[in-house]
Amino acid sequence: MQLAFHQVDAFSDRPFSGNPAMVYRLEAWLADELMQKIAAEHNLAETAFLVREGQAWHIRWFTPTTEVPLCGHATLASAFVLFDIYKESAERIDFTCKSGPLSVSREGDRLWLDFPTIVPSEIGVTLDVERALGVEAVDVLGSNELFVVLDSEQAVLDCKPDMAALAKLPWLGAIVTARGNQHDFVSRYFAPAIGIDEDPVTGSTHCSLIPYWAKRLGKSNLTACQRSARGGELFCRLEGERVKIGGNATLVASGTLHLS
Repeated sequence: MQLAFHQVDAFSDRPFSGNPAMVYRLEAWLADELMQKIAAEHNLAETAFLVREGQAWHIRWFTPTTEVPLCGHATLASAFVLFDIYKESAERIDFTCKSGPLSVSREGDRLWLDFPTIVPSEIGVTLDVERALGVEAVDVLGSNELFVVLDSEQAVLDCKPDMAALAKLPWLGAIVTARGNQHDFVSRYFAPAIGIDEDPVTGSTHCSLIPYWAKRLGKSNLTACQRSARGGELFCRLEGERVKIGGNATLVASGTLHLS
């Protein structure tokens, strides 16, 4: 069996920036174990698998070690592949997944994710969180992710987590965020418990970041930058119980996986 794949740098208008994702458009689902092995072989933050179901595409995402319930950058990459490689003619692509309905719309060269808001709850600053992240936190919140507010963009850049300690905390990963110097807010995301020490650009964390900073800053249109080594710029809108996350995408590789 041979399977076509496409590697896309999401949230970037040029190669070797943003967040790379691998995309497979399948005719039918592979076994879960096989999809996990394929994701481990590519060893990117996420590998996305797509199967058309009616008028929508069912999408699933795998890190090198586990399946995850929601992923923004690999959804953006998947829509880019459907639009640009497979020539989907609609201006919007609908997806179904474990987290509910999603969509990606095309507006010029930019793609816009339509995701649910996730409003984190107050936890309060604790010593184990500060020790694991190596920071002094202004505030700590949480949902399925740890959400840590710092006092400056420089503090976000200086964050050097203890990955072993962070992996033991009871969250999928940890967001660190602060007001930005050139953007409304900046962030970084660490998830060693699911095989990702640091994710370059994370669309799904903005489901929490956008409502938080929209409330803090009193505005519904925001710009964001994820300050990883590769980095990526995101354009953000809060629309009630949904968030819109805009960005570019760039195809960097296509090939064939040989399974027999």
